[in-house]
Amino acid sequence: MSSYALRVPESLFAYARLVAAEEKVSMNQFFVTAIAEKVSALKTESYFKERAARGDLAGFDAWLAQSPDAPPMPGDELATG
Repeated sequence: MSSYALRVPESLFAYARLVAAEEKVSMNQFFVTAIAEKVSALKTESYFKERAARGDLAGFDAWLAQSPDAPPMPGDELATG
């Protein structure tokens, strides 16, 4: 496990202390969870960007064109309202 000295503005630290208390977790656990959530969000964003870059719209259009022109099966109708 690594340690890192973190400088946090007093107002943010006070709010983080309140939230950690409400969640019944230590400040350490609160900060570790917050960092993990941010890292996860950034990794998810890069994953979807990479997937989008591999996309083939022409291939998708060709695949879609091969789909039968049929009414939806029972239960697959579009909801109206």
